[in-house]
Amino acid sequence: MVKVDARGVSCPQPVLLTKNAAKNNPAEIQVVVDNNTAKSNVERFLKNSGYKSISFSSQGDDYVVTAKK
Repeated sequence: MVKVDARGVSCPQPVLLTKNAAKNNPAEIQVVVDNNTAKSNVERFLKNSGYKSISFSSQGDDYVVTAKK
């Protein structure tokens, strides 16, 4: 699993960090963001990149997006 911590950065940086992590086509990516807009943008990017199983959880004020191929 590749993990990305995108807390504290504004869009489009969370998507760019996720794109960089997806470069080597990992089977699973986990991205932590701190706002709903970043969560939606990361989700859209992952769907468009071929990740089929995408789930969310929250940890305090943060969102954890987990995607699997």
